[in-house]
Amino acid sequence: MRLNLPVRSATRTPLVQMIKTAVAAVLAWVVAGLLVPGEFPVFATVAALIVIQPSVNQSYAKAFERSLGVILGVLIALGAVLAFGEQSWLVLLATVVAIVSGWVLRLTATSSTQIAISAMLVLSIGAATPEYAVIRIFETLIGAAVALVINALIVPPVLAAPARLAIARLGREEADRIDDLARVLGGRPDRSELDDLLRSARELRALRTTAGDAVQRGMESLAFNPTRSRHRDQLNRDAALFTRLDPLVTRIVGMTRTTRDRWDNSLAGTPAIDGIAEELRRAAHDLRLLVRFEGDRSRADQAGAELTEELPALTRPMAVIGPAPEQWILLGALMEDLRRIREEIVGE
Repeated sequence: MRLNLPVRSATRTPLVQMIKTAVAAVLAWVVAGLLVPGEFPVFATVAALIVIQPSVNQSYAKAFERSLGVILGVLIALGAVLAFGEQSWLVLLATVVAIVSGWVLRLTATSSTQIAISAMLVLSIGAATPEYAVIRIFETLIGAAVALVINALIVPPVLAAPARLAIARLGREEADRIDDLARVLGGRPDRSELDDLLRSARELRALRTTAGDAVQRGMESLAFNPTRSRHRDQLNRDAALFTRLDPLVTRIVGMTRTTRDRWDNSLAGTPAIDGIAEELRRAAHDLRLLVRFEGDRSRADQAGAELTEELPALTRPMAVIGPAPEQWILLGALMEDLRRIREEIVGE
């Protein structure tokens, strides 16, 4: 049996991030060694390794988590020694108390784990005295401070491009799924084709999650970043575009599922279905234009006339005359979702 262990990432960590991590670790060791002589500055180096993050904002959060975890862990270890003396079993007791403390205080998983690690290290590699506890806390603060300075000086990248790519892919896939639905409505699909159509539509949910995460990481990368002014406007436009694309996933999946559940081949070729299929093709056309221009204002300005002419194309009125009563559920649902899709595309 072959084990597939996820030990490798699909992409490499950016080179600048690797350099920052190495520089922060070395400087934290050197600075802590100068300020706190006579001890190996392990806590400072570990703090620097943890605090260095892809964005300055994330580094602040990690610095706080790391410092809080060390302080609580060192205090727990110190309290255990003062209460019970130096006993080998205190390592286990302090670890359990640290874990419970993190749970009681409702701390993040990182902070809770750091409490336990710090308590265990203090009891394992040093005498838990008040002086030793103060030194370890001071050393951790040095490492965190060094990491923050390095992360601010060596500017982390703004993650705007991944957000734009993820949003563009989501928009293109949504347009493709709308076209697929229009194609199916224009024929006589069998059950397997309808099932495949629904399966493809549901895959949009994963793309929506990926795009949302990319937007969030992009926004985080702007915080405290000296180059943020060059990217903020574009990223804000991308985030606004994602806000419009987000609900389309629900609409497309809903339309596809209704078609799968309610389709009857007697509807094929009827004026109402042909009209809906045509409007779906127009919606896919408009959605591709929206993704093409809305995310890039400079291109939109240069091609303003083209955009004004082509968007929106959903302007032709439809009339549904005398369908059979059992067909109203499908037709009504499709028309309502189509109306909502149009509103999102044209920004109404």
